[in-house]
Amino acid sequence: MDYEGRIITLEFNDFYLTQVYTPNAGDKLVRLNDRQIWDIKYADYLERLDKEKPVIAGGDFNVAHKEIDLANPQGNRESAGFTDEERLGFTNLLKRGYTDTFRQVHGDVESIYSWWAQRARTSKINNTGWRIDYWLVSDRISDKVVDSIMIDSGPRQDHTPILLDMNF
Repeated sequence: MDYEGRIITLEFNDFYLTQVYTPNAGDKLVRLNDRQIWDIKYADYLERLDKEKPVIAGGDFNVAHKEIDLANPQGNRESAGFTDEERLGFTNLLKRGYTDTFRQVHGDVESIYSWWAQRARTSKINNTGWRIDYWLVSDRISDKVVDSIMIDSGPRQDHTPILLDMNF
């Protein structure tokens, strides 16, 4: 599944921690089919881990799940990271028993993003970003989530660090 080296998984006594860099569907969506296959296989992988112990999964999922997860949803309907197919893949992952920790803590807050395009010099200044980086946890440990935030990286564009605080 991970022939591109996109997953790191650590096993701890009480949980698995996995970091992911999900494939981007690419310009003109040339890798959308590969992305859809990835989404299924990644969800299967997490499900196998979750049968043994709870999972904490973080990283660049390369999808803005809902319209409130990007600044310009209408203009990006056919853009990599916001296609119906990618959003459905993420929905299906959550339905397998995972919680989007940021939404759990902050509800439907808008205009909080984790990525701004480097190609558009004003994307960070204008906050025309996307929330494509997530911390997901197995539903059965979601009550242990204390906070889930984006850490302001100042004027730097691209990804900002994300933080998950949990009490075990």
